[in-house]
Amino acid sequence: MGLEEREEISRFLALGYSFRHIGELIGRHHTTVMREVYKVDSRIKRYRAARGYRRTLRRRSYRGRPYKLACSCPLRDFVLAKLELCWSPQQIVQMLKIEYPENINMRISHEAIYSYLYVLPKGQLRKELLSYLRQQRKLRRRRIKNRKSNETRGKLPNMVSIEERPAEVASRTVPGHWEGDVLVGKYQRTALGTLVERTTRTVILVPLRRFDAESTRKAYARVMKKIPKEMRLTLTYDQGKEMSQHQLFAKAADMKVYFAHSGSPWERGTNENTNGLIRQFFPKGTDFSKINNSKIKHVQDLLNGRPRKVLEWRTPFEKFNEIIQSGAIKG
Repeated sequence: MGLEEREEISRFLALGYSFRHIGELIGRHHTTVMREVYKVDSRIKRYRAARGYRRTLRRRSYRGRPYKLACSCPLRDFVLAKLELCWSPQQIVQMLKIEYPENINMRISHEAIYSYLYVLPKGQLRKELLSYLRQQRKLRRRRIKNRKSNETRGKLPNMVSIEERPAEVASRTVPGHWEGDVLVGKYQRTALGTLVERTTRTVILVPLRRFDAESTRKAYARVMKKIPKEMRLTLTYDQGKEMSQHQLFAKAADMKVYFAHSGSPWERGTNENTNGLIRQFFPKGTDFSKINNSKIKHVQDLLNGRPRKVLEWRTPFEKFNEIIQSGAIKG
């Protein structure tokens, strides 16, 4: 049982839920929940998730053996340096294997990294290191029941449905197919355009100082025309009104545009996942009018410079350039 589950137990206890009800909500047997609570404190309402988690970590350590990151300076320096680049612990572990293939002292599991971070004493260092983790919220929001879309916007004129998109796009066998969306800023007055290539996961961030159809169309066309023609075949977008000038964009960028169904974000899954990564740097409520272009470019470089599991721990930059140089592009 991890820290997030313990946080949920603590929250549900505060709401007065029974052990059985809590077990159903978190997918655990109610006796498991009961044992966890009573091991920490016999007084149910005094149960605290952090105490339960620290207790488990202490019991798992062999005779009080210190954490590996607390002992190995080179390993700790490497891990902390990559955390500052907002790499995930799993990415760090894989890069250690690549850069130090023969050095067993430069080995650690991603769980050990998480454990080290969460047992640090409260203070500025702990706060700073935890801020580098992708999921900064303490609780995992569970979807208890399906929620139907409240989409009320009208359809865009002359849009082409995703159902007409070539099969090669879904299979990711051919590079050059993109997905797009916007992250809306404070008061819905500014936004940040997000474009991601489906095969290489290359990300392009587009500042939108004015969140309207004409500004969006011009900004997207400007950045996409810098991409080699063979790497800009299609764009799959949602039905946001900012793309109402999609026909002009398609002509300017010389690429086809398809639209996902309303309320179906999974049809642009790569882009949705990327938006989650970007939100680590620009959380909801960000005023993009106060974020300069150099900051946005820096975040774009960080995202494209991370090794990705789906790319066999290559970076999007490496994969994109490899395709360009090899000429393995649909002509």
